[in-house]
Amino acid sequence: MSSKQKHTWERFTFSERMARFTVFLGFAVALAVSLRTVEVIPEFLYDAPTQVADLLTRMWPMDLGYYREGIHEAMVETLHIASLGTLLAVVMAIPVGIMGANNIIQIPLLNWLAKLILVSSRSVNSLVWALLFVAIFGPGALAGTVCIGFRSVGFVGKLFAEALEEADPGPIEALTAAGAPWPSIFLKGYWPQVAPAFWGIFLFRWDINVRESAVIGLVGAGGIGMVLDTALNLFYWDRVSVILLSIFTVVILAELLVTNIRKRII
Repeated sequence: MSSKQKHTWERFTFSERMARFTVFLGFAVALAVSLRTVEVIPEFLYDAPTQVADLLTRMWPMDLGYYREGIHEAMVETLHIASLGTLLAVVMAIPVGIMGANNIIQIPLLNWLAKLILVSSRSVNSLVWALLFVAIFGPGALAGTVCIGFRSVGFVGKLFAEALEEADPGPIEALTAAGAPWPSIFLKGYWPQVAPAFWGIFLFRWDINVRESAVIGLVGAGGIGMVLDTALNLFYWDRVSVILLSIFTVVILAELLVTNIRKRII
């Protein structure tokens, strides 16, 4: 090779450039197909700012007096649904999480069964769970509570199982060698290690459930969502604005509360 031959520096090899081009091309094709499937109507897009301005005009001034009359009780019910649903999820998730931890239950069939339960819970959307339990229990807070519980099992159980699998085996081996029974091994060996993560998971899921409890009411599962659905159907926009403001305020307060508690626990 001649000493005068110039070397050119390239950030990516030819195969890497082709791989990047293929990925970008795939995204572009998927976007084009999606736009054709969605059938976006340009006239609606052009008219959207006008419609938003008109909607905001209808929402103002807010009917603040409606809060005590029709919102406060429903908001309290929403918080009850979120809290009881989270507790129900924890009760169900602890045994499922233990069963899904490979280092505790070394039976592949039970591990597979636990993972099936956890995946099934997460794969079904909250509104779908809500529709199912409204059909079973009828409209109201009971359907919402059970919906939140079943929806949260997958989240809480999966993270709890992962925390158990990451536990330091040293204390467990020492307790086992000392002949401690399994409940003592779990309470003295595993639980002290996973307790901070468990309470963090519990608080984080409760925070999420406060938001979801406000949504599932739109399909009849109790709480503030039912009040919002009624106001929307009757075109009471001044009440809709108050309801949305109430939901936003409660969500922010829940976030602040959970953040402060987590700082003290973890």
